[in-house]
Amino acid sequence: MGELSGTDALEWAMPETVPVRCPACGREHLYTAPAYPCPCGTPVTPPLDRLAAPRVVTRPTWDDAWVTVRCGSCGRVGEWPQPELGCSCGTMLRFPLRREPRPAPAAPAGPDAVGASPGATHGGGTAAPLRGGNGEPPRGVFQPVAIRTARDAVTAAALYLRWLGYRHVRRADQRQPKGIGLAARGILAQVDPTLLPAELRDVECLWLTAMSVSARCVYFSLAGYDDDARSMADRLDVPLFVLDLTGTPQPVNSPADELAAGRAR
Repeated sequence: MGELSGTDALEWAMPETVPVRCPACGREHLYTAPAYPCPCGTPVTPPLDRLAAPRVVTRPTWDDAWVTVRCGSCGRVGEWPQPELGCSCGTMLRFPLRREPRPAPAAPAGPDAVGASPGATHGGGTAAPLRGGNGEPPRGVFQPVAIRTARDAVTAAALYLRWLGYRHVRRADQRQPKGIGLAARGILAQVDPTLLPAELRDVECLWLTAMSVSARCVYFSLAGYDDDARSMADRLDVPLFVLDLTGTPQPVNSPADELAAGRAR
């Protein structure tokens, strides 16, 4: 396959808008495919297949809610939320994707390459590049997804874990008393989209579950944490994040600060 030109790469990242008619009620919609941030910093948009009609989702599952898309800038393959549209009549439509050419890997820069080396600062010094939980290359700035629903909160947390370097984020096999569990190699996360602060028991249950599978754990909450939960999280070294409505996880304790800075143990 040939290398994508700059124009092709830009078109890959640009949101697509397609007209669609709900097969159940006949309402007309304009659907714009969402863009998600690749770890390299480039927005990635799932490429819609305009020649294929969207299908009605009758029994949504977690595995079917994700698609594999390649970044047109760095060539990295990632799993992103499946493009879907909810009609006001209650029908959920899922959009098929078109096949895209695979970009050729970029040639490594030689010793005479012009430009700053990774980790170089404007002042002439160097800073250690941030790496994710699985030793990922330096990551770009996290680009959040606005939270309007409980599913958006789960998506925001999953994208943040991917940004930290945890690959193949999926729904956890272990069920928690509250919220949705996410898992990747070496980490177990709980996403609490309720409007009540997380309590001590919630943090303890997550920590015990993570210990049973020899993984680290992290908690994401929309409503924050009560004092007992924060104290217990500090004792157990559990990172706590609050999800604001922009979809950006905000660390609320020292373990979360370390995880966000790429210094997770």
